Amino acid sequence: MDKRLIAERFARARDTYSQEARVQQQVAEKMMRLLPDARFHHIVEFGCGTGSYSRILLHQLQPETLLLNDLCPEMKECLTDLLLQDTVQFMPGDAEILEFPEKTDLITSCSTLQWFNNPEKFFARCHSFLVDGGYLAFSTFGAENMREIRALTGHGLDYLPVEALNDLLSPYFEIVYAEEEIVPLPFATPLQVLQHLKQTGVTGTEKKIWTRGRLQAFCSGYTGQFGQENGNVSLTYHPIYMIARKKNK
Repeated sequence: MDKRLIAERFARARDTYSQEARVQQQVAEKMMRLLPDARFHHIVEFGCGTGSYSRILLHQLQPETLLLNDLCPEMKECLTDLLLQDTVQFMPGDAEILEFPEKTDLITSCSTLQWFNNPEKFFARCHSFLVDGGYLAFSTFGAENMREIRALTGHGLDYLPVEALNDLLSPYFEIVYAEEEIVPLPFATPLQVLQHLKQTGVTGTEKKIWTRGRLQAFCSGYTGQFGQENGNVSLTYHPIYMIARKKNK
């Protein structure tokens, strides 16, 4: 995974992400509802992006400390209201290699883990940062995510199914909750789908240039394979929600 390219794409989309990332916002709100009913004093959020989930965490959980992390240093510009709080800090960098504070109660994230190179190693590191009985709670995406884009371009991430996530987590965590769902997002045209992807930054690993011919072929193929009776098209999202409690070794 080219983390530099991913960071560049998300950084460019930071001004349009919050408005366009409708599914990710719904996922963040649901993730909050699924969190255990517990008092979390020290929270780390990795992949905070523009701060949609961060604001929910701060306002509803009111932790003593909230450490926000993102791969893109530029995301700090989107977090100014949060960083006015003495309890909130921002740590840019790759969450797979950063050292988070020990004695953290909750490590959490929405719509980020699919960009990681080695989730198993990351889960092991999270285990070391959490207090006994602490929680790792995250959403990611499954194999049906953006299936239309993969079918037409041959390009997409290698998403882990729930079963694989369970296997990677189980040496370090007890699985408290797991759920997946399919969310179709409607658009008037295939061109709007591409615009949506660009404005949310999720074209993060795509390197091919969009020529006029490629664009026409994409739009024609999208309408032909995935068009609906009303003339619209849709883009499939496949959120997965995981909540896990630290095992005491």
